[in-house]
Amino acid sequence: MRLAGRRLAKIAAAAAVFAGGVAAGNWHAQNVAAQNRFGQPKTVVHFVVYKWKNTVSQNDKDQALAGIKTMAAKIPGVKNIWLKTQRNQIRDFDGVYAIEFASPEAAADYAESPLHETWRKRWEELRENSLSFQVSNP
Repeated sequence: MRLAGRRLAKIAAAAAVFAGGVAAGNWHAQNVAAQNRFGQPKTVVHFVVYKWKNTVSQNDKDQALAGIKTMAAKIPGVKNIWLKTQRNQIRDFDGVYAIEFASPEAAADYAESPLHETWRKRWEELRENSLSFQVSNP
């Protein structure tokens, strides 16, 4: 009887180790699959790389960037904004901001908005130079 009990215990232990390995493998496969998921949204992302004039105060810089946030709250179709530059690969420029629009029409509405026009005039007084471009998926 003891021999049969030991053999049964060994089989049960082996089954438990096997089941644990299967569970760990499934968990790992699900995590790897989740990391590789991506989409191709139909949104439009507007990027601006800018350089401030040397005479611009920090307060004016902060207000100009806060103006983007104010516009985003008031102009329909703005999905996301990026205002703080942590990584800028274009030398001799001070920062980058980005605005994501829900659609090409929303981007066009933003460009023609009186709120944008008012903000843009002040922006041009403060910046020495800027480059802007938009990207989207077809």
